[in-house]
Amino acid sequence: MSQKLIPKEVAERLNKLKKTINHHRSLYHTHDIPEISDEAYDSLVKELDTIEAEYPELRTPDSPTQRVGGAPLKKFEKVRHNFQQWSFDDVFDFTELKEWDKRVRNFIEKAGLGDGGGSTGEKLEYCCELKIDGLKVVLTYVDGALVQAATRGDGSVGEDVTQNIKTIRSIPLTLNTYDDSTNKQSHNKGADKGADLTVVGEIWMSLKDLEKINKQRAKECEPLFANTRNLAAGSIRQLDPKVTASRNLDAFMYDIEHVEQMPETQSGELELISELGLPSNPHFKICSGPDEIQKYYETWTKKRHDLSYQLDGIVIKVNSRKIQETLGYTGKSPRWGVAYKFPAEQVTTVLEDIIFQIGRTGVITPVAVLRPVLVAGSTVSRATLHNEDEIKRLDVRIGDTVILQKAGDVIPDIVSVVTSLRTGKEKPFKWPTHISGCGGDGRIERVPGQAAWRCVAKDSFEQHKRKLYYFVSKHCFDIEDLGPKVIDLLLENGLITSYEDIFTLKKPDLIALPRFAEKSADNLLASVEKARKVTLPRFIAALSIPQVGQETAYDLAKHFQEKATKKHTEAFDMVAKASVGDFRAIYGVGEVVAESLVTWFKNPDNRTLVKNLLKQVTLVQDDTAGAKLLEGKSFVFTGTLPILEREEAQNMVRRLGGNVSSSVSAKTTYVVAGEEAGSKLDKARSLGVKILSEDDFLALIK
Repeated sequence: MSQKLIPKEVAERLNKLKKTINHHRSLYHTHDIPEISDEAYDSLVKELDTIEAEYPELRTPDSPTQRVGGAPLKKFEKVRHNFQQWSFDDVFDFTELKEWDKRVRNFIEKAGLGDGGGSTGEKLEYCCELKIDGLKVVLTYVDGALVQAATRGDGSVGEDVTQNIKTIRSIPLTLNTYDDSTNKQSHNKGADKGADLTVVGEIWMSLKDLEKINKQRAKECEPLFANTRNLAAGSIRQLDPKVTASRNLDAFMYDIEHVEQMPETQSGELELISELGLPSNPHFKICSGPDEIQKYYETWTKKRHDLSYQLDGIVIKVNSRKIQETLGYTGKSPRWGVAYKFPAEQVTTVLEDIIFQIGRTGVITPVAVLRPVLVAGSTVSRATLHNEDEIKRLDVRIGDTVILQKAGDVIPDIVSVVTSLRTGKEKPFKWPTHISGCGGDGRIERVPGQAAWRCVAKDSFEQHKRKLYYFVSKHCFDIEDLGPKVIDLLLENGLITSYEDIFTLKKPDLIALPRFAEKSADNLLASVEKARKVTLPRFIAALSIPQVGQETAYDLAKHFQEKATKKHTEAFDMVAKASVGDFRAIYGVGEVVAESLVTWFKNPDNRTLVKNLLKQVTLVQDDTAGAKLLEGKSFVFTGTLPILEREEAQNMVRRLGGNVSSSVSAKTTYVVAGEEAGSKLDKARSLGVKILSEDDFLALIK
């Protein structure tokens, strides 16, 4: 079939539409000075799309109409970065900032360049920028056209998210024309050329859009998103680009990794980024030293809530590129830059009630029901009160105004009570003697030697349900498609009563359930089949033995696998028959844990449970008793790691012969600290325990 003849005036109209749309896109997203309404902009795009639909050969990859995304992906492909992606070290107060500045100046002086730049002819200044709380992305342009977008990943390898990034209107599919010889946007068509560029930035979502999305999800009885960063990150990793397009994401670019003629300063990079039509944050400032930086920091600490996007601090970079090159990098971060984090946020709200959550082992946790309040970007309506002693320490009463603190993704914490606001109507809280969810007569008892309370009865439905939740979780059998809601449905319909029942599920039974289609039944059964082979540590953890968590399960598996000859079968028999003395001989296992293990395995019901379960599953060899690189070393992980899942990092330690603990002590060898690390980091510092970043940790195990 011959192509439809394209009238000259149609082609001219199409080219003018593309230029006009890109012009207004840049005015709106990059310069924040829109000249036309959103409706008028959308009308221009619709006209362009109509022309391209009639003349498909005119539709190009860089057309503004191509931002809806392509076909859904099956998976994200891995991409190796051309330039290593670093993360900045953190400082948290003015004293730490001054110490960092001093190290910078000392390093320059030791390099023989004199304090402040010396013979380089460069003045030591700092470019201060807002630290956007979003998802890092690396964009690559070739001849001015966007060819690839990738997530940070581990700094060396990320994921290709090009289709999804193209849906973000603020990111140009083609750069403004550019003259390498002057680093300036060119308006002389004879000198125009497309730039080869690698640029780094942050994808973010506005608080307004988060609120809008959550309102809709609330109407549909779906769980709400916690904060803009998590939603932005989840949106970028949608396999269907149309979902990403619907999320109204935005971006700021802040670093150029490669261009033919690099600017001489960090502020020059930001200016060039803007000239090329890329979005950049306008609120940067050049500061001469710590005092000016502190003023900038304090200004934005107060003003951050006036912005439509979330911040978690500021980023400070040596402005001169020559000095940056002199300072170079440590094993994990640039010496020429640092992140100055904002303090944890505190707000006041009213404690409306105290309720109880019953865990899988019967331990009871008091939970504060709060008047909903926005703190650190999340709407919070509940906070843990930990235990009876914490309630007494706070002297918190129902009806009290309390100070709530939250830092990033850390669980919100009640810091104190505003006693001056008491009216006399507040009700002191009395710890109960019975809780209905505990089963039996509901009696509870305090655990000897601990602040915790637990149910006296061990067979309540609530405990049983939570044990099943834990059994299928990623830390144990890791059965995908079998979350709490499905467990509840299976229990309500009598399809499961115990662990082994999960492995006897049949398709006809499943598709007869409400909301269960044939495909979802097939997916669930495939996940169950995959879970039939399980490693010993996961098997032990899944049994919900009191006092035995993930770490203890791995310690037990490692110890008995080293003693067993047929490690995947004999080792568990040795665990089941071990004495208190046998368990006490294991590093990290104390008297209480040892007695709990022996008591559990002596119970006939538990022995039957294990026997029936082993008829359905197979214990397979794991590699916790492998290499000995970390033998004798103990690790504690705290905070959110940028690259690794915490469980993944812990498994790395175990595979290399090391131990993982949940608490810091003088015996701890290393504390690996991620973002928003809490009290464990403070304790490590007080005890003089060596602190590692994630990059330090990865370097250690290579």
